Amino acid sequence: MQQQFITFPTIDPVMLKLGPISIYWYGMMYLFGFGFAYWLGVRRAKKSNGVWTVEQVDQLIFNCFLGVVLGGRIGDVFFYGFDRLLQDPLYLFRIWEGGMSFHGGLIGVIVAMIWTARHQARGFWQTADFIAPLIPFGLGMGRIGNFINDELWGRVTDVPWAVLFPNGGYLPRHPSQLYEAFLEGVVLFFILNWFIRKPRPAGSVAGLFLVGYGVFRFVVEYYREFDPNVNTAADLITRGQLLSLPMIIGGAIIMLLAYKFNRK
Repeated sequence: MQQQFITFPTIDPVMLKLGPISIYWYGMMYLFGFGFAYWLGVRRAKKSNGVWTVEQVDQLIFNCFLGVVLGGRIGDVFFYGFDRLLQDPLYLFRIWEGGMSFHGGLIGVIVAMIWTARHQARGFWQTADFIAPLIPFGLGMGRIGNFINDELWGRVTDVPWAVLFPNGGYLPRHPSQLYEAFLEGVVLFFILNWFIRKPRPAGSVAGLFLVGYGVFRFVVEYYREFDPNVNTAADLITRGQLLSLPMIIGGAIIMLLAYKFNRK
């Protein structure tokens, strides 16, 4: 019976050991994502006719990195693992075990963008529109990290591409991490980077990012396993969907206002 499904490949979560130091695949996925964002951001800064400098991109990417790590971890713990935090407060600092919330990371990035925009004396929406198309690749890398960690797998299914995850009880499950990697990482990347090929009203790119991510995440939540800490099979909507709805609505409003008031 199990032969019709895909057996999860044996992947050591530790990518490399250097004496007492262990380098995890999960952390490296985030570094790959930020490395790509930095490379693409610098490339675009050099073509911006002085609107952006390499030093400004350095500062923006570094601040957003801090926002993602701090916000993502704090968000995951408070949104999805608050009970575990109460039992083990040091859990908050064990990032290498996995557990990064996109919605928490988004809040962290927004704070970083506000600070950076003010420091660089530029508009918030100009900063947000610059950074938004750089984000999806990193999101895709993060989801691949989840797959390697054998976590956040999908619900039990009988589709022929179902994967038998060891931590999922060797039951055939949707590889929902790969669904998200494709939609949030690949499809959203191409949508945003196609969108910015023409001049757009300030805020519209960031708004499209919020709508795109929110819709993709909302859909994939139907295939992800319920988080036992916050949801049950009887729930009509998951925590992830509840957190994505404001993104969809807010992003749509931002785009409408951008096209109405920021045509120049």
